[in-house]
Amino acid sequence: MTDIALGMPQLPAPDYPAEVRERLAADAAEVIARYPDSRSALLPLLHLTQSEEGYVSRTGIRFCADVLGLTTAEVTAVATFYTMYRRKPSGDYQVGVCTNTLCAVMGGDAIFDELKEHLGVGNNETTADGKVTLEHIECNAACDYAPVVMVNWEFFDNQTPESAKAMVDDLLAGRPVAPTRGAPLCTYKDTARILAGFPDEREGAVEASGGAGHASLIGLRIARGESPQLGKVVHQRAEATTEEGE
Repeated sequence: MTDIALGMPQLPAPDYPAEVRERLAADAAEVIARYPDSRSALLPLLHLTQSEEGYVSRTGIRFCADVLGLTTAEVTAVATFYTMYRRKPSGDYQVGVCTNTLCAVMGGDAIFDELKEHLGVGNNETTADGKVTLEHIECNAACDYAPVVMVNWEFFDNQTPESAKAMVDDLLAGRPVAPTRGAPLCTYKDTARILAGFPDEREGAVEASGGAGHASLIGLRIARGESPQLGKVVHQRAEATTEEGE
């Protein structure tokens, strides 16, 4: 099954309703003013339109093209290049399972397979209630916490199939779900607005974002001559061989 459709060309995309377009145009003007060249604002404007509909629709592409003086082909080329821009309606919570090399061998493949069966969806598909979209994604830049799952780009570290299933069950049931580190969860549309460059006005959310986690900083602290609490450390192969020989 593909997204390719044969037949008559599509008619021009409809515009947003007047009140929606007026609101988005005001936001777009604020975004565009940040850049010396208006077309540099395309990436955040795509996030802005995604915050309206939950994905980048043909109407959203038309809007970006209009306010930036671009063609819809130019906007489409960018919107289809980056995977953070959804190309069809998606859920309130985007659950991405890293299946790149390290996460895969640490259990990411098993997590993804069990979530597909548990949710009854395939890759890039959404549950019937519209709450959860599941996808496998490439490196989350959190290999020291593998296997990692992200929900609306917030980290859930050191996951197992059981913990991941419990987490999506909570999302489906509307129960509070807290990331391992980072800001509290918000909906995918709200996340898209933040990515467009608008402030997260939830109390304490910015402070909770924090920085790198403990595991990410161990090498830096050792290089500085500090003695961080390492926890369980796997012996180097040479040391392990010597110990076994003894």
